[in-house]
Amino acid sequence: MSTVAGKSTHIAALQGRTRAWAVLSVLLVLALLSFVVSGVMGSVTLSFGDIADATRELLQGTASTMAATLVELRLSRALSAFVTGASLTLAGVMMQALLRNPLAEPYVLGVSGGAAVGALAAMLFCTLAWVIDVAAFAGAITISLILFLLARRDLRGASGADGSAPLLLLTGVILASGCAALVTLMLSVAPDNRLRGMVFWLIGDLSGTQFRWVPWIVLAGALAFSVRAARAINVIALHAEAASTLGINVARFRGGLFICSALLTASAVSNAGSIGFVGLIVPHACRFVLGPDHRLLLPAATLVGGTFLVLADTLARTIVAPQQLPVGVITAIIGVPVFLLQLHQLRKR
Repeated sequence: MSTVAGKSTHIAALQGRTRAWAVLSVLLVLALLSFVVSGVMGSVTLSFGDIADATRELLQGTASTMAATLVELRLSRALSAFVTGASLTLAGVMMQALLRNPLAEPYVLGVSGGAAVGALAAMLFCTLAWVIDVAAFAGAITISLILFLLARRDLRGASGADGSAPLLLLTGVILASGCAALVTLMLSVAPDNRLRGMVFWLIGDLSGTQFRWVPWIVLAGALAFSVRAARAINVIALHAEAASTLGINVARFRGGLFICSALLTASAVSNAGSIGFVGLIVPHACRFVLGPDHRLLLPAATLVGGTFLVLADTLARTIVAPQQLPVGVITAIIGVPVFLLQLHQLRKR
């Protein structure tokens, strides 16, 4: 009997790995297709032949035609959109596991509020793009450090087992409220010639982004950590009360989840502003379709989040072309009905 049970377990494990690789392969293909769609669509539509010729020119280092220039610009923006969406989604999955709440999202602890304070303060006194990005990242990290210092005792407990998750959430909400007050103050005193850019940043805009290595490095490091710790995340998310008895260092592990999610959120917000709903609806939708196993959910949701934001940004560039909309408007229009649908499904369960 034990031999038969062992063989059945081994077969089930093989089937699970085969399914996981099949799902990830399909999602990777869809992600690559989203880059093709982003390169084709815009105020000037390119054919697939133009894309092929432009790609050949870019590989040879001779981007002399308009098509090659457009593809280069659109590819850079699509890469920024992908890493931003993937970072927000991965942060959302981590935050939902940390707080044991499927409706938690990356901005819930006030990290985006700190980034907004830093970015808008920089916009008031300086218009250099790199200064704004650095200020936004610094603001997000500052709020993360304050939250970590205030809630470090709460992070030591098993989430949900001792009331630590509500206390952590309440601390983040209070910090976010303080940041919102500062943002309102800066908007009220901002000169008219800078107010539009500040509002666009708050909504979430990719029009001024450039390709940067730092968000990719942060995403790669956080994804490697989370995939390696996926089994422990399963235990923390589903059976937090028994985590310590199973050999998991709850305090260190939850601290790692918090730090990774904070870095991902800071990186994404400093790259493209406060783009809403991506880190909320995508993780929950992936969990609904693929199940709660984080060994598959983490990489799959990362790919889906990046693909979603690339396509959303493509819509933002093309709906009222040649004028461009903030991508945060598109994600909100899509996110609100999807969130209400997800909430309805949760209530039915």
